[in-house]
Amino acid sequence: MSYQLTVIYHHPEDPAAFDAYYESTHAPLASKIPGLRSYTSQKPGQGPEGDPAEYLVAMLVFDDQAAFGAGMGSEQGRAAGGDVANFATGGVTMLAGEVTTYV
Repeated sequence: MSYQLTVIYHHPEDPAAFDAYYESTHAPLASKIPGLRSYTSQKPGQGPEGDPAEYLVAMLVFDDQAAFGAGMGSEQGRAAGGDVANFATGGVTMLAGEVTTYV
């Protein structure tokens, strides 16, 4: 069963600066985390109640919890985690856990 880190970024003070930094610096840095099987992100669209509270949601998938722990504990994982404070001016929520696939 795979293990996923979900990173929920709330609306930043300067969306253009967030996007530029995320694409040019953070995503390439996070992509180097050892054991990372996939790394995707999405910008939630407008829902029935208006604009979403979330600005961007990133999903980082590892083979299992051990691979997640090793990857995030590595030099590259610590660098990516520490980098979040450099651009996530709107705040961030991180969730980690096993993934269950239904379809």
